[in-house]
Amino acid sequence: MTTTRVRGDRGSVITEMVIIVPVAIALMCLVALVGRTTVTRQVLDGAARDAARAASAQRTPGAARAAAAEAVNAALDRSGLHCATHTVDLDTSRFEPGGQVTAVVGCEVSLADLGPIGLGGTRRFDGHATSVLDTYRATGDTP
Repeated sequence: MTTTRVRGDRGSVITEMVIIVPVAIALMCLVALVGRTTVTRQVLDGAARDAARAASAQRTPGAARAAAAEAVNAALDRSGLHCATHTVDLDTSRFEPGGQVTAVVGCEVSLADLGPIGLGGTRRFDGHATSVLDTYRATGDTP
């Protein structure tokens, strides 16, 4: 039994690979970008939640800012997220019994290692959280 090869099929596998491989690599890089974005947002939301909670347990706005910064640094260290720069903004305008504090944690994350699809540089992500102050507690100078 002899097999007959059609001349038009010669090299078709190479042509298919030349088309499919770059598309597959781009899809893998896109999946990595989506994963990095999702994990970064989760970590920053958790850090903001920790910051707001730590701030709401303090008696003065100054102590609240210090506690929030400390909580964010600890959360980022625990998570292993590497920020080029990070910021902690704490809104204490309603720092009174029954009021609330809002924390916004920002982070610049490098995307340079997702290289093949040209995503170099950094991208800023933010996490937000609000925590309510206890209604029956003292703040500042009140006993």
